[in-house]
Amino acid sequence: MKEFAETALGMPTVVFSVLLFVVVLYWVLAIVGLDVLADDTDLLGVLGLRGVPTSVIISLFVAVAWFLSLAGSVWLGSNPLVPLGAVAGGWLAARLLINPLRYVLPEAPVTSRHDFVGRLCVVRTGTVTERFGQAEVTAPDGGTALLQVRRTGDEPLGTGDTALIFDYDDAGEFFWVMPYDAALDPHQKDV
Repeated sequence: MKEFAETALGMPTVVFSVLLFVVVLYWVLAIVGLDVLADDTDLLGVLGLRGVPTSVIISLFVAVAWFLSLAGSVWLGSNPLVPLGAVAGGWLAARLLINPLRYVLPEAPVTSRHDFVGRLCVVRTGTVTERFGQAEVTAPDGGTALLQVRRTGDEPLGTGDTALIFDYDDAGEFFWVMPYDAALDPHQKDV
């Protein structure tokens, strides 16, 4: 056990040991419910490592690189080729393991602003005008978003009113809304 600890905490393996500690800490935080890593790292795509969540790719790379560095340090000592081989082996293993994982762990679809068109929202500002207003909408994934909204016409919209999002203005980066009355909805079922 002493030899393992000395190798794991000796150069060059200590660099990979620290990275492995960060990966384990990330997964502990993920299990607790904290999301601390953005899943849109473009560098991974350039390296041919795309198709599954970023956290899985980095975890695979670090775990394999750590193991190769540990084994290489035992066999070759502190040879400068050990960290290079560990990085190359970690990249190769991650790249090979990603292909089957793409089918098991598909990437989450990216939500577009246009996905909100046709959804109902609840006004959160005192009023909605042609120049001002905010509303809360529930996204398809169950999360909520606060949107900049505008209305046309003279019908008042205020705090707590339900509105229908009917268009998105790309130039102004806001949504067009109109008052919504559930009683007038032909698809509404009588309860």
